[in-house]
Amino acid sequence: MYPSDRKYTNDHEWVRFEGETGVVGITDYAQQQLGDVVYVELPDVGKTVTKGEVFGTIESVKAVSELFAPVGGEVVEVNTALTQSPEQVNGDPHGAWMIKLRPSSAADAEGLLSAEQYSDLVK
Repeated sequence: MYPSDRKYTNDHEWVRFEGETGVVGITDYAQQQLGDVVYVELPDVGKTVTKGEVFGTIESVKAVSELFAPVGGEVVEVNTALTQSPEQVNGDPHGAWMIKLRPSSAADAEGLLSAEQYSDLVK
């Protein structure tokens, strides 16, 4: 159910590494818990985030939740389409990425969960 080409956090974010870039989004489990997503607030390009730090918020009809960086680094791209159509997160949470980071340390990926470990976490 969870793509094996990425790593996951206990906070329900995922990161997929593409060369020297980390692509970040939320998991299917997270979007199911949120319900219908109505708003996404993302950081500006150039912002530096630390692993575990809040990088934005996601709002649904149920709640407002914080988004946590699975790895630290500089934000190099933001999915601005989500600000216009936040419901994309509900339709394809593993395809609707939020930010792209240039990771500051390969060590940040240590401790992230595999797809199998994440599946076990959310059972």
